[in-house]
Amino acid sequence: MKKKLLSVMMAAALVLSLAACGNSSDSEGGAKTKETKEGGEESSGDSYSIGICQLVQHDALDAATEGFKDALTELCGEDGVTFDEQNAQGEHNMCATIVNQFVSDDVDLILANATDPLTTAATATADIPIIGTSVTDFATALQIEDWTGATGINVSGTSDLAPIDEQAAMLKELLPEAETVGILYCSAEPNSKYQAELFEEALKADDIEYKEYTAADSNEIQSVVTSAVSEVDAIYIPTDNTMAANTEIVKNVCVPAKIPVIAGEQGICTGCGVATLSISYYDIGYKAGEMAYEVLAKGADISTMDIEFAPQVTKMYNKEICEELELTVPEDYEAIEAE
Repeated sequence: MKKKLLSVMMAAALVLSLAACGNSSDSEGGAKTKETKEGGEESSGDSYSIGICQLVQHDALDAATEGFKDALTELCGEDGVTFDEQNAQGEHNMCATIVNQFVSDDVDLILANATDPLTTAATATADIPIIGTSVTDFATALQIEDWTGATGINVSGTSDLAPIDEQAAMLKELLPEAETVGILYCSAEPNSKYQAELFEEALKADDIEYKEYTAADSNEIQSVVTSAVSEVDAIYIPTDNTMAANTEIVKNVCVPAKIPVIAGEQGICTGCGVATLSISYYDIGYKAGEMAYEVLAKGADISTMDIEFAPQVTKMYNKEICEELELTVPEDYEAIEAE
């Protein structure tokens, strides 16, 4: 009887032991496992999970997201990376909801496409690496005073800032008779304010007067632009997401008034401008993807990675609006292709 009881107890212990091992195996199988390669690099046994928060649907931001995804897919393989792509529809609260879900899901990396997603993500997590793109000035966005080129935190990425002094030179080249320039941007976008201040400094150096015109949101744009066209000879719009999403409003006021718009990027120029010193948003997105790969696959320290800029800029013009305003552009400008 004692031997029988002992046998039963031993069998029960064996079953419990096997069950414990089975639970441990299931737990490990459901989580992402990482193996260390020679040289200290890590490779994932599963695909990297990337959360993408894009501020608003717009050609420039869309191109940056596309470039980012293309770069990581090429470097990791189609089975080596998965994307959870979300659009905040221009709403700050939606940015917070999206980013907080990424943090809850414990994604491997967050792509913050535009300034609001970047600042929201940086507030939401200090652990998950964040790559920003389509951000004009990371120091301004993140309120970093002692700027060294890298953020010093879990954030890096690519800037969409084109040389402001060259944009001012473009305005002077195309519109030499312009005496007063209106600088139009959304007051809710700190990076737009940063660009406006740089542009103002460039205009001062050429003794050109300027006036600022700001709209708090899209509802104010028409009235603000209507006031501007009665007081200035030309308008400059920096890379500004609110203006980029409402170029039709700007065009419908400026073109009839014969007021040319110099734009900070190609998307705005396509909608309402005469010329721009353009960068490729696809290129800065692609570079952001390469930076993400360095962090994920090679263990690069994101806090020390310098912010990268567009590799080249191009003088471009809007043929349709230039013809309507009877404006002739030099031969070294490229026409923006109609979509």
